[in-house]
Amino acid sequence: MNIVDTLFGRPLATEEEKAERIGPLKGIPIFGLDALSSAAYGPEAALTLLIPLGMAGAAYVWPITIGIVILLGIVYFSYRQTISAYPLGGGSYTVASENLGESAGLLAAAALMIDYVLTAAVGISAGVGALVSAVPSLESRTLWLCLAILFVITVVNLRGVQETGGVFLLPTYIFIFCLLGLIAIGLVKTFAAGGHPVPVVMPPKLTAVTGTVGAWLLLRTFSSGCTAMTGVEAVSNGVMAFREQTDKTAKLTLTIIIGILMVMLLGIAFLVPAYGIAATDPGVPGYQSVLSMLLAAVTGRGAFYWVSIVSILIVLSLSANTAFADFPRLARAIAQNGYLPHAFVIRGRRLVYAQGIYALAALTGLLLIIFGGITDRLIPLYAVGAFLAFTLSQAGMVVHWKRHGGPGARHSMVLNGLGALATGITTAVVLVAKFVDGAWITVLLIPALIWMMRSVQSHYARVAQEIRVATPVHTGNLSEPVVLVPIDRWSLVAEQALRFAWTLSKEIHVLHVACGEKTDELQRQWSNVVEQPAQAAGLPPPRLVVLTSPYRFIVKPIVDYAIQQQTAQPERTITMLIPELVESHWYHYLLHNNRPEAIRALLLFNGNQRITVASIPYHLKA
Repeated sequence: MNIVDTLFGRPLATEEEKAERIGPLKGIPIFGLDALSSAAYGPEAALTLLIPLGMAGAAYVWPITIGIVILLGIVYFSYRQTISAYPLGGGSYTVASENLGESAGLLAAAALMIDYVLTAAVGISAGVGALVSAVPSLESRTLWLCLAILFVITVVNLRGVQETGGVFLLPTYIFIFCLLGLIAIGLVKTFAAGGHPVPVVMPPKLTAVTGTVGAWLLLRTFSSGCTAMTGVEAVSNGVMAFREQTDKTAKLTLTIIIGILMVMLLGIAFLVPAYGIAATDPGVPGYQSVLSMLLAAVTGRGAFYWVSIVSILIVLSLSANTAFADFPRLARAIAQNGYLPHAFVIRGRRLVYAQGIYALAALTGLLLIIFGGITDRLIPLYAVGAFLAFTLSQAGMVVHWKRHGGPGARHSMVLNGLGALATGITTAVVLVAKFVDGAWITVLLIPALIWMMRSVQSHYARVAQEIRVATPVHTGNLSEPVVLVPIDRWSLVAEQALRFAWTLSKEIHVLHVACGEKTDELQRQWSNVVEQPAQAAGLPPPRLVVLTSPYRFIVKPIVDYAIQQQTAQPERTITMLIPELVESHWYHYLLHNNRPEAIRALLLFNGNQRITVASIPYHLKA
């Protein structure tokens, strides 16, 4: 087994695709990590904005969380309708394109692509941020840790859906068990103590009140808490990854994910004020995450605390996997319509859309480098794209039900309409609340991505128009090409190219750039090694053309000669046969020049319509 098979697994045949499909057990780690892990940073993002209110701020978390959970429920039922209507996969892009038109589809696509890149970057940086808060000595290595985790997630996803689910399965379920266990223990203690439990480990003393409650502060808090809803669309995008019956399995998986997330959000929101916990400023010494303080207050700093903390760190880091599961599928859908390069449609060796994984890894790495792997710098850009995509998807579903009708269509239309209204209002709130903090970057990126996608589609349309033909093949004015063969000396490599040239044409020009002793030797040999054997075999002797080069350029004189021949013989095709030495080991290529590649590139991209370029390889024995 070679290193590629060891790293990425053996290649999978197309007929093995069904064996790669998954059920709810693996569907939760693959498509639910982003949503579930947001329980670790969504409430904290909201609480951080309430720090100026002191203890009073924690009291507002409960009503804000109830609002978020109600919105989450509306979106959940809406996406169940989407899965039913689009059992082959109905993400926001597909639904908006089919029902609202091209522009709405591209808007949804751009919003989702940005959101998936941010999902990957925020998940990884949040995990590393939590690790750094536990081990402060690692702070200087934040970015390198982020990039290392990104590399691991990329490799795991390139190994295929089944293996991805297997790798992430254990940490995901330990995380779920720990958080649900924390909530259960906390609720029992709280009710047993009449609503005023005594913390096992006292949380840090709250800061003095430095601000007042206002509508603007509550709106900003709500918008930050809404980051807990990102990743909800993942299942509807990846319906075809599930086993038969795909739509029922996808809906069951979505139900489990949303149910667990609701319990986590409500449980944390209830326990935080009960135990007197408020967020600490992540920018100052002594920072502790809200979950760390809550775990210590409810269970102490024993084994359960450390198992929970480790599972939170791992799941936060791995939550980027949801983006890696969905971004390639989204890119494939867009590419099928010609708005992204066609390479995104092709499945890789493990039946995954590898080009999409590579693209997401590159963009996420770039974002992490730009922002230094710091979560707080990335959060303001977050959630705008997700809620914009939610809104377009639900609005598209209203149009879908109106067009297709059928049993229950009116009920479904009302449900999706309510979802579109709720997420539309939330989009406006999130955009206004986060605009100055960084959401303006997302607002600029979305039209830039739409322009890029339209440019790609325009290019494909232009190419298709230019090469389209409906007439029979043109058989007139056929003639042998003028064949040019560049060589540096007489060798087996040159001989093989010349033998092939005789099969194409009677007019062959062997090109050699003058370079001192090599030229003299070639001219002395020419008659014996080429002309006399050719005449004896009844073949036309090729013409040896020695090109001068005062400044010792090799490639340019050869290219110039080919262009001159094209001008001098307007009725004939010019064919350049480039002899190439093919080494048995890749590293041996470093020992040779790259002139064949340079000649080929200059001729192919010089706009010459009648110059054909072909490589004649000579394979060295191992």
